[in-house]
Formats: sequence, structure tokens, C-alpha cells
Amino acid sequence: MSPSLGASASRGAAVTLSGQLVRVLIQLCGIVILARLLTPADYGLVAMVTAIVGVAEIFRDFGLSAAAVQAKTLSLHQRDNLFWTNTAIGLVLSLTVLATSGLIAGLYDDPRLQSITAVLSVTFLLNGISTQYRADLNRNLSFFRLSLAEIGGQAAGVASGIVLAVLGFGYWALVAQQVVQAGLTVVLLVAFARWIPGWIHRGESIRSFIGFGASLFGSQLLGYAARNADSVVIGARFGPVDLGLYNRAFQLMMLPLLQINAPSTRVALPVLSRLQDQRERFAAFISFGQVAMLTIIGVAFAYLGAQAGSVIAVALGDQWVDATPIFQILLVAGFFQAANYAAYWVFLAKGLARSNFLYALATRPAMVVLIVIGSAWGVYGVAIAYTVSLALSWPVALIWISKVSDAPAGQLFRNGLRSLVVFGIAAGVSFASTVALPEDAYVIRLAVGLAALVVSISLLALVWPTFRRDLIALAGARRYFARTRGAGPDAATQGGES
Repeated sequence: MSPSLGASASRGAAVTLSGQLVRVLIQLCGIVILARLLTPADYGLVAMVTAIVGVAEIFRDFGLSAAAVQAKTLSLHQRDNLFWTNTAIGLVLSLTVLATSGLIAGLYDDPRLQSITAVLSVTFLLNGISTQYRADLNRNLSFFRLSLAEIGGQAAGVASGIVLAVLGFGYWALVAQQVVQAGLTVVLLVAFARWIPGWIHRGESIRSFIGFGASLFGSQLLGYAARNADSVVIGARFGPVDLGLYNRAFQLMMLPLLQINAPSTRVALPVLSRLQDQRERFAAFISFGQVAMLTIIGVAFAYLGAQAGSVIAVALGDQWVDATPIFQILLVAGFFQAANYAAYWVFLAKGLARSNFLYALATRPAMVVLIVIGSAWGVYGVAIAYTVSLALSWPVALIWISKVSDAPAGQLFRNGLRSLVVFGIAAGVSFASTVALPEDAYVIRLAVGLAALVVSISLLALVWPTFRRDLIALAGARRYFARTRGAGPDAATQGGES
């Protein structure tokens, strides 16, 4: 990795993670406060709509943001054409969602959903406008301005939601939160990007971007269907209350996952795309990135799973206690989802969008079938089926990339397996440390559980040399990024060997 690229990656990682930390705090405040002001039914109503209309977000992007970031060259005229393409798609989707709002209400037999759908339809146009602004800042490694825009939009959305919830507007607080966030984010992105798109340039082709995006769109569409089949099935079979409980458990699980996966991909994709023809450095960077991500996620999920009862009670309140076992099951699913992200990076960075689509075509329909079958055992059955499907998809993805690329699939598997064992043991120790404590002693249980987790991870690092090297490599992350072009990848890869 060249000094300039290494320095940019280092700064990008630091800025992006700092920005995500702020976003986590904002989102966590919103979750804690709104969970006490709203009911499971309020969340269930909005989740019923978003589980269906959210698919429009996949159409809105059409894989063109990743295509713009991944491309080796991108002219000004191509960027303009991509902007108008995404904006036009967003407008069409807004009108389509608005027109089908009555059908969505009829599907669930709840007239309230029609007005919710109609208001949320505007977000697709707003997000369509923002697509290429995000891609432009990402491609140019302008992570600070991108993070600032997202933080500002999220803060405004959470604030508006809390105000409306306090005033007694119920589920409309959640609707307003999404609309305000999308609207202000667009304004900030336009201001920070310092770019006003020109008109459509008919002589400038974007066919290669459309081809890449179409394949990526297909895989994203299948992935969305698989990820949201659980919400649709629960909403249709068991109603808004059960869906509200499941949705809060799912969102609480996704909170740390998204805050790590999204920024790691934001930094990894442009760097890996530039290293795609340098096999050793590509392998070193992706292995290091996977180890870093799984270590952070592993610590968070091990603690959350071991102390789930206290976490739910403190974060959401006693009315959400029934979501605890669902939350614990979904944390396992979240770990496998995080483990699978390295394969996703390979597909995108190496331009293997078609292979990614074929992989999704082979695995996502099976995931939906498992979820439908699992629903016979209620909400818990759905959560277990979702988890099992992700666990099975992970090794399949690694086998797939080993067939279509020179990525270090075996090393990525060993990284994931090691993390699963280490943090599984740590979670068990943390759980056992609080079994004898009173169930309502939340603060004490959280403190004791955290101490037990830290001690167990420290002991595992002492007795397991490879895991110890993982932690040492992470501690020296800045030195890794600062490597010169002439330096070998040995030190960087030692954190990814088993």
C-alpha cells in the first residue's frame, strides 16, 4: 500500500469510526427515550410498512453508488449522468409507493398504514438525490464531511421524533424521524460536496456502471427479501405487537452491527478497489479489516447476549422484557452476518457483481423458505430460522469467492471461526458470573458481567497466541496503515492467521 493511500485509509478509518461513535450515541438516545414514550404496537405499525416499501431503497440505489466508488475512473459527465439516473429512479419510486399505499394497508387489513406509507414515500426521492453525493464524498475519501452530514441528519431526525412522541403523536413520531433525517441529510450533503450536477450528457455513456449496478442490484434485492421476510411473516401472522417486540430486538442487535459494518465498508471498498490487482496487499488488508470488525462486534455481542435481560430493561424499559430471548437469538445471527461481510467486500472490490448475484440467487430464496417454515413455531421459530440461514450462508460465501477470485477465503474462515470460539467462551463466562445475582439488580449485573468478559478475553489472549497477535495487530493499526509501498505485508497479516 502506498504511503498516501495508507495515510488516507488511516485517517478515513479514524474519522469514520469517530463519526459512527457519535451516531451510535445519538441513535441509542433515540432508542432509549422513544421506547419509553411509544408502545410495541407503534413500532409494529411502522415496521409493517418499512418491511415492504423498504425494497424501493434497493431500486433507488440500483447498485450505482458502489459502481461509482469501485470504478477506476469516473468523469465529471458520468457523475452528472449517474446523479440524474438515481434521482429519476427515486422520483418514480416515490410515486409508485404513494400509489400502492392502499394495497399495503389492505395486505395487513389496517387502514392506518395507508397514510403512513404515503408520507414515507417522499424519502425515496430525497435518498435518490443524495445517492451520488454520498458516493462522491466516499470515492474521494472525504469521510469527515460525509460523517458530518449523516450525523446532522440523524440528530435532527431523532430530535423531531422525540418531540412528536412527547406531544402524543404516537407512531407518527417514528414516521417524522425518517422523513426529517432524509431531508436534512440531503441539504448537508449538497453543501459539503461542493458540487452542483450539470444536465444530462447524452454523449457520455454510463453503460458499464449500469451493468455493474444491475448485477449488484439483483443480489441486494434478493438479500433484502431474505432479511425482511421475517418482519413480513410476523406482521401478517402474529400482528403489530409481536412484530414490535421482534423489531425492537432486531434494531437493538443491528445498532452496533450497522455502526461497524457500514463505516468499515465505506473505508474498505475504495482501498480494496485500488489494491485489487495486488494480491498480497489485498489479502493483508481484507484479513486485517475482517479481524478488526469481528473483534469489535464479538466483544459487543458477547456482552449484550450474556447480559441481555439487564440491557433490555435499562435500554428499553420493562414493557419490552418479552423481547429478551429474541434479542439473544438475533445476536448470533448478527455475528454471522458480520463474518460474511468480508466476502461481500471481495465481490465488490474485484468487480464480481455478477458472481455476487449468483451467490445471492443460490442462498437467499432458501433463507426465505427457512423463515416461513420457522414461523410455524412462532416468533422464536422465525428468529432461529433467520439465524440458521445466516450461519449456513457464511461458509457458502467463502467457498464461492475462492472459486471466482484469488481472495484468501481459507484465512477469512479461520479468522471468523477463531472469533466465534473466543467470544462464545467469553459470553458464557459473563453469563455465568451473574447467575446468582438478583434479576432486578441491573447495574450490578452489567458491571460484574463486563468485568468477567474483560477478564475472560484477557486470559484467552494469554493462552491463545494467534488471538493475542490479533489484538496486538489491532493495537498497532495506525502503523499498519502507514506502511510504505516497499514494506511487506507480514505484520499486517499476522493478525489474520490461524
